[in-house]
Amino acid sequence: MLTAGSTTRTAAATNAAGALPRKKTVSGTAYHEAGSGEPLVLIHGVGMRLEAWAPQIAFLSAGHRVIAVDMPGHGESAKLPVGSRLEEFVAWFGRFLDEMAIDTANVAGHSMGALVSGGAAATFGERISRVAYLNGVYRRDPGAKAAVLSRAAAIPVSGVDKEGPLARWFGEDAESVTARELTRKWLNLVDPQGYAVAYAAFAGGDETYADGWKNVAGPALFLTGSDDPNSTPLMATQMAELAPRGYVRIVEGHRHMVNLTAPDIVNSLLAEWLSFGEDER
Repeated sequence: MLTAGSTTRTAAATNAAGALPRKKTVSGTAYHEAGSGEPLVLIHGVGMRLEAWAPQIAFLSAGHRVIAVDMPGHGESAKLPVGSRLEEFVAWFGRFLDEMAIDTANVAGHSMGALVSGGAAATFGERISRVAYLNGVYRRDPGAKAAVLSRAAAIPVSGVDKEGPLARWFGEDAESVTARELTRKWLNLVDPQGYAVAYAAFAGGDETYADGWKNVAGPALFLTGSDDPNSTPLMATQMAELAPRGYVRIVEGHRHMVNLTAPDIVNSLLAEWLSFGEDER
């Protein structure tokens, strides 16, 4: 496990507060691009927007062409139809790569974005060179499955729950204060319908590509926080054991939004992952 020491994570998280400039593809997917070199695509989670990757964009764009994308119905991206499943989000991502003329890419996803990146890695073959699966779920137990399906069913009736995610995603430590407030801001900005569609796909998608890790040939990083109650270290370990070049990194003392609460550690781990050749891990 990795422990956060004295870092610049608070400053990096604060920098994420400002809106980043966007371009759009012909089908309406919004993205921010920085740097040059081998492509690295970043996909955020439900309720977030591409600014959630600000610390990683700033660091990793020094050596890569970093493309952070607004998920459908989030930020400034066009929505997917009501009832869209995880498969439709993975197909959306494939169209995005086509529209960006990206033949092969490294892909890192967080939470729902992890499910999308995992689905792409399992089905796009050599088009995905490496995959990083941050705070992602895998085959929830019956209690967790029932809870997330209940939350998904409540959204069209009760709207976006902002406090529940904050309570699950963050501890009460001082390091989480800035990241929590940024996350609250983004949850307040999210389109309710876009959120509902993505959350339903997230709730039902933990097994959709669960059998696909054996087909993922490139380096596969499974990263989560030691205290994440939903995307657990056990899940990360189980997936890594299935992927031929899978490996686990756990950040001690952090929860779900680990890329914001421990950005220096996450940046270092992503740089390590990007440095691996196809025959390494």
